[in-house]
Amino acid sequence: MKPAEGSTVIGKSVVIRGELSGNEDLYIDGDVEGTVTLPEGRLTIGPNARVKADISVREVIIFGTLTGNVQAAGRVDLRQSAQVSGDILAGRLSIEESAVLTGRVELKVAAEAPKPSAPAAAVPAQAETSAPLFPQPKA
Repeated sequence: MKPAEGSTVIGKSVVIRGELSGNEDLYIDGDVEGTVTLPEGRLTIGPNARVKADISVREVIIFGTLTGNVQAAGRVDLRQSAQVSGDILAGRLSIEESAVLTGRVELKVAAEAPKPSAPAAAVPAQAETSAPLFPQPKA
């Protein structure tokens, strides 16, 4: 697994305890404990990563181990090797076969599109048919 071009990388041998925040993409393959906040960035938790943190991001892809809650404005992607223990609040969730998730999942409904200003009566009515919805087979 290679980090995306332009991502900040935290390598396998790096250990961080505390608060990480920023506005760019981040690839973690080491040990992180604390909080990770990337409101406009994508977080990738690599296959060697061991993260014990609450995460607030635009989107996240998880290959490694995460213990903590995830809040994502967009997509949460759990890949085959992912092991997640914590609650997920996201717009979308994708879980590959063999990924492990222990916790609660809540998917947010995207904001509804504005309704047209035309009154409902202006919508043409559809013609009704007398044919049954489920025709009976002939004997």
